[in-house]
Amino acid sequence: MSVNLQTPIDYLKGVGPNRADLLRSELGIHTYQDLINLFPNRYIDRTKYYKINQLQRNNAEVQVIGRITSFREVAQKRGKRLVAEFRDDTGVMELVWFRGQKWIRESLKTGQPYVIFGKTNWFNGKFSMPHPELELLSEHEKNLRSAMQAIYPSTEKLSNKGITNRVVTKIMQQLFLETKGRYAETLSDTIRGELKLLSKSDALFNVHFPKSPELLSRAQFRLKFEELFYIQLQLILKNLIHKSKIKGFTFEKVGDYFNTFFKDHLPFDLTNAQKRVLKEIRADLGSNAQMNRLLQGDVGSGKTIVGFMSMLMGLDNGFQCCLMAPTEILSVQHYNELLEWCNKLNISILLLTGSTKTSDRRIIHENLENGNLQILIGTHALLEDKVKFKNLGLAIIDEQHRFGVKQRSKLWHKNELPPNVLVMTATPIPRTLAMSVYGDLDISIIDELPAGRKPIKTVHRYDNNRLKVFRFMKDEIAKGRQIYVVYPLIQESEKMDYKDLMDGYESISREFPTPDYQISIVHGKMKAEDKDYEMQRFAEGKTNIMVATTVIEVGVNVPNASVMIIESAERFGLSQLHQLRGRVGRGAEQSYCILMTGHKLSNDSKTRLETMVRSTDGFEIAEVDLKLRGPGDIMGTQQSGVLNLRIADIVKDKDILQSARHYAKSVLNLDPSLALPEHNMILNTYRQMSKYRNIWNYIS
Repeated sequence: MSVNLQTPIDYLKGVGPNRADLLRSELGIHTYQDLINLFPNRYIDRTKYYKINQLQRNNAEVQVIGRITSFREVAQKRGKRLVAEFRDDTGVMELVWFRGQKWIRESLKTGQPYVIFGKTNWFNGKFSMPHPELELLSEHEKNLRSAMQAIYPSTEKLSNKGITNRVVTKIMQQLFLETKGRYAETLSDTIRGELKLLSKSDALFNVHFPKSPELLSRAQFRLKFEELFYIQLQLILKNLIHKSKIKGFTFEKVGDYFNTFFKDHLPFDLTNAQKRVLKEIRADLGSNAQMNRLLQGDVGSGKTIVGFMSMLMGLDNGFQCCLMAPTEILSVQHYNELLEWCNKLNISILLLTGSTKTSDRRIIHENLENGNLQILIGTHALLEDKVKFKNLGLAIIDEQHRFGVKQRSKLWHKNELPPNVLVMTATPIPRTLAMSVYGDLDISIIDELPAGRKPIKTVHRYDNNRLKVFRFMKDEIAKGRQIYVVYPLIQESEKMDYKDLMDGYESISREFPTPDYQISIVHGKMKAEDKDYEMQRFAEGKTNIMVATTVIEVGVNVPNASVMIIESAERFGLSQLHQLRGRVGRGAEQSYCILMTGHKLSNDSKTRLETMVRSTDGFEIAEVDLKLRGPGDIMGTQQSGVLNLRIADIVKDKDILQSARHYAKSVLNLDPSLALPEHNMILNTYRQMSKYRNIWNYIS
């Protein structure tokens, strides 16, 4: 009989109730299955034994064979430490313990050959090893051991309670003995054959007790592939079910609104990328499944007009549409941009934000419910219970990563049937991450800029070049251009940031005196109406320079602004630098971005600055950002549960991820319900996972 892997960990020989409680609370290990999925962080070569005279002063982990010849206690500030003298035929070193002295002294024998293992220190002219792992040579030779020794994840609490790496290795050995190392296969023969994968049992054995480096790497590949395969299978299945079960409103025709706008009012020719994306959206809206599409496009690539034209398809079919943005500045900007086009087409459009007056709200609520209002733009205010539509056919969400899943689902419930959903983002999401986090959404990408836009030139300058930068600013202002100067904003040190901003403002005011120059300033301590007044002055060209904190990261559209100067650029993340740079380059003139820093820079800061200077491609920048920060950070905490992977790494294993997605797709294309006998084990594994592991709740 095979052991049930759902057996609680308490029942494994050598664990017991106390250890079980610690394993549960510290590492989340509840069952045999969880233990077998506790994969090592790294491995150490235990085939090599050092002589004491071969040791180097490099704090490396080594193993040495020798004998303990004596013990002594040494007083120190707090308590005592126990020191043992350890010899082999080439020299002497010390073993040191700061706790557990009594037990150690009683259990260790002098004169017997031991194998010691640990990190060495150089102290008072000789090598010492604090808290070594010790094993009698005779025991060491008997144990189930592999050339590469696994080092498992641990915590301070586990080490303090005596659950060392050696203890974890021992209970892992016990688990393999009890289960006889036999584990149910989870992938089909076809996949295993094509990819020449190890069996599940061999892979698990070799990841915990590798027989050779080559078998270890094959075992890791097999287990990473399997983990990513099931995540992709889940996402693609979810999308298929979504399309077959969740009926959306079908937009049967493209009518007058769309055609009139396209023929008579389009402000510029659409790029091929915009045309392609519109076709993809048109196909979704014409099917009877609810659209659930993510539209990615770099800053300034023309997502808004694609969103507007999608709304026109909704209006042509008698539906209402809404657009929700994360900030008031951004929603006002969308409203002003669309208002101009709506007036030409005689479409009713209104704006709803937190600061909309009560009397205006009543009008909005009434006209929404009786169907007179066709388009509503707004912030989170759209989610309030009072906001009810007559027939919402399309909801567009801008910069969606700023809205939680709960907030989005509120929009769904404004109707009998859920509206079609188009999610837009100017924060490019690396492909690998998009496949894992938004794998259940269909993805469209606008990957070219409108004609006539010149790429922004980006340079990195140190503080001591400031006078040259001022000279360059004056030349640009003389050509009639405008300039942003942005200072970082970090909540904890608001006083310091405010001081930086005001110091900067003063030195710019000295260099650019009135009446020759006009300067606007915008920061977080100002009232909303003062901010809007200053922004408006800048937008109308009444001021030459806008000195600001990062409040302008999303939003303001001033085509005449051609220079973005980012102060203390090393304090910004890559995606923020890229977003800020996107505030310029919106007109036909050559635009510039100048990154100012001091000379002391960390390696990560250097990488960020070099990437910005080298590339204007948001997707390439996002890939570098992902490598530097890791997936959890980029997604923001509310979505970080997503990538709680056990062995795979979304950044390093992107090739395996692509392969896993390819195989998951081909399995489901051939057999959407996994009913064929050859997919039996895939179906069983999938059901088991859904039953026992809460890994599927995170998907947006």
